Amino acid sequence: MTRYIFVTGGVVSGLGKGVITASIGKILKSRGFSVTAIKIDPYLNYDAGTLRPTEHGEVWVTEDGGEIDQDLGHYERFLDITLSRDHNITSGKIYYSVIEKERRGRYLGQTVQPIPHVTDEIKSWIYRVSKKSACDFTLVEIGGVVGDYENILFLEAARQMRMENPGRVLFVHVAYVPILRSLGEMKTKPVQHSVKELRTIGIQPDFIVARSEGELDDVRRAKISLFTNVEERDIFSAPDLEVVYELPLIFEKMGFGDRILEKFGLKSVKKDLSEWERFVDVLKNSDRVVVVGIVGKYFRTGKYNLPDAYISVIEAVKHAAASLGFRPRFQYINSVDIEDNPKLLDLLADVDCVIIPGGFGATGVEGKMMAIRYARENKIPILGLCYGFQLMVVEFSRNVVGLKGAHTTEVDRNTPHPVITILPEQMKLLRESRYGGTMRLGAHKVIIKEGTLAHKVYGRTEIYERFRHRYEVNPDYVDLLERSGFIFSGMSEDGIKQLGELRQDIHPFFMGSQFHPEFTSRPLKPNPLFRALIEHAVQDG
Repeated sequence: MTRYIFVTGGVVSGLGKGVITASIGKILKSRGFSVTAIKIDPYLNYDAGTLRPTEHGEVWVTEDGGEIDQDLGHYERFLDITLSRDHNITSGKIYYSVIEKERRGRYLGQTVQPIPHVTDEIKSWIYRVSKKSACDFTLVEIGGVVGDYENILFLEAARQMRMENPGRVLFVHVAYVPILRSLGEMKTKPVQHSVKELRTIGIQPDFIVARSEGELDDVRRAKISLFTNVEERDIFSAPDLEVVYELPLIFEKMGFGDRILEKFGLKSVKKDLSEWERFVDVLKNSDRVVVVGIVGKYFRTGKYNLPDAYISVIEAVKHAAASLGFRPRFQYINSVDIEDNPKLLDLLADVDCVIIPGGFGATGVEGKMMAIRYARENKIPILGLCYGFQLMVVEFSRNVVGLKGAHTTEVDRNTPHPVITILPEQMKLLRESRYGGTMRLGAHKVIIKEGTLAHKVYGRTEIYERFRHRYEVNPDYVDLLERSGFIFSGMSEDGIKQLGELRQDIHPFFMGSQFHPEFTSRPLKPNPLFRALIEHAVQDG
């Protein structure tokens, strides 16, 4: 019988509810329970596929081709599970489904209203995914902040689910507890008001997680308890952490897992987080450091930096580095800045390896290729991902093969040498302005050529990785590129070039993948491409 844990947020967004949800799942799974997780996003977009990374963070790609909020990445990484596109619910999906049913006469002439029809659709979706997952626990994270107009119907649906499932639904409320610099004191008033707002909806939280720069003390815990009707022992602290993977360990020490099981009337089971503890210890305390340069175009939004645009890449590096006993240090470089100031390339002289992540469009492209050329000429290990791989092909075509003006048709439709061109089936879709959910998405088979570095890295001839792209290496240029030393070491069953590398007599580790290996990396199971990159980066260290 499935039990449900809803995670809500208060005061401000961006508190890390996804990591908290994943951490709760981790401590339950460590006790032998099966866990799945659902993310609710209140925005009207059908999915995250048409959102810019600077708008809402990274777009996570599920194995079945869903384009999802980045929190599903936290769930998959922490819980080592594979989720589907249905594990993400948006207002757009719900309203679309309701209107479709209304148009087909499914409501038998009723007046279709937010309550009960929209809330029934939300509940039905949660129940359906839970039943299909057949897990002991379903965690449901409701995006946004209590008090937003956008998520009110999702909160109402959750309230109704508690009524429909007595003893099988708990609420965890995550709220910000600021420490005011002018006072040097932690203030609880925001969380008090946030819980008050939640209670006006009809939801009394069972647990409160106080998010703050530092740990919650007993004085503040007692005060929060007094004004929220939540027992002191059910108020937990989630301080800022250098390594987010430490949070399940902190929750476990606080007894969070025990209290959840007690409230559900379940017996506590012996837990095992020993491997996780060793992983966290390396990331926190290893005296061996590898410096990783990431050259991207989505690091900045306004005056602020946004590494979340590449969160899965960053996490995949951590997994790979820790597996080799190293602690990574990151050098984030905005490719647009390189175009304005080429001297910034000198920053790459101090890194052990370089990653060129994915992206779209013309902005920052030349800066990325300048970084690729620097890494190639200076024999710095480099890994290109998706668009990064395509730009490695462009840079090599221009500066080694001698194809003047070579480019991707995504940027220059009139290039004399279109070494990267649009996939044939994508041409029609773009002409029809069909952008949402139409890329080549999800897990696909890649056949790896024996005798290549890629084959050495993966140790087999067939792999499955996740994709998100519209463009490919132009088949007309493959022979010319390979004669010059650029080997296409992996391809799909329909011949699309998916992995590329330079001969090792030219460069020790110059690899690119059309797929996104970061989506299949896990803390205790790093993706082979990232592990190989770090191995080459530290082999002389």
